[in-house]
Amino acid sequence: METRVAVVGIIVENEDAVEALNQLLHEYGAYIIGRMGIPYRERKINIISIAIDAPQDIISAMTGKIGRLTGVSAKTAYSNVSGVKNTED
Repeated sequence: METRVAVVGIIVENEDAVEALNQLLHEYGAYIIGRMGIPYRERKINIISIAIDAPQDIISAMTGKIGRLTGVSAKTAYSNVSGVKNTED
């Protein structure tokens, strides 16, 4: 399976969407390399970055679902690195 490495930047402006967002990220957990979340209390938002190695359609589906959550936005930056991910680990 050919995969891409990408970083997804997520801004959460609606605290009520956090549970749904975490559920979505859990669904795609097999593809997520790492995750960093920063609460920006002064602005009452959360900033999350996700490193992911997955097929392009999986990344697009995940970010599309995230973007449909009320008060949540997501943008993806793709690496030029692509290849076949070893799934036998």
